[in-house]
Amino acid sequence: MALRVLICDERPLVTAGLQRLLSAEPDFEIVGVADSGVHALMLVRSERPDAVVTGLRLRGMSGTDLTRRLRGDNEQTNPPVVVYAVEDSEETHTEVLRAGADALLSDDASREELVLAIRAVARGQAMLGPSVARRLLDWFRKHESERPRPLATLAMTLTTREREILLLTAQGLSVEQIASKLYIGVATVRTHIYRLRCKLQVRDRAQLVSFAYQAGLVNSN
Repeated sequence: MALRVLICDERPLVTAGLQRLLSAEPDFEIVGVADSGVHALMLVRSERPDAVVTGLRLRGMSGTDLTRRLRGDNEQTNPPVVVYAVEDSEETHTEVLRAGADALLSDDASREELVLAIRAVARGQAMLGPSVARRLLDWFRKHESERPRPLATLAMTLTTREREILLLTAQGLSVEQIASKLYIGVATVRTHIYRLRCKLQVRDRAQLVSFAYQAGLVNSN
């Protein structure tokens, strides 16, 4: 079965290049190209892609705003989002992840990285490009002593099972992989993740991962 991909960027040369690169994959099908956020949302509804690949530059709304719309209230039914960011800064990366991106790559990511990211998010996994991961890890190390203590205190209220699921989520495992690893049902994992989001007052998977790091539950070394 073909993996259906929607490409979003306001720059025609960029979308043409992405189409050419991704069309070379025999199991990829490009179901649409959008240069605006509104057009992208319309194509998501009409074409039901398995993954959305977007830059930050779109007409009408940013790629971050598009991600936030897609990963908001209808997170379970909308497709996962791969974002490639031109701006190489911790602020941009953090904002994109908080918006709910499932994968984040630098703008100069290789074809192999992009294909790997699309396949990963289609399986329910998350992915950071190597350069993005390095930059974020350096930032976490630099701010090690500045982690908010209230988050660490809040983390202490988690049950053993909730902590296990949070850590596995932070490691990039999908719901199905977590269920297999812990020998529990997928529905049970989803219930725990929902309760974690309510208890920790976070909106999505990316914010759960961010909480795990900021609360000191994940060692960045």
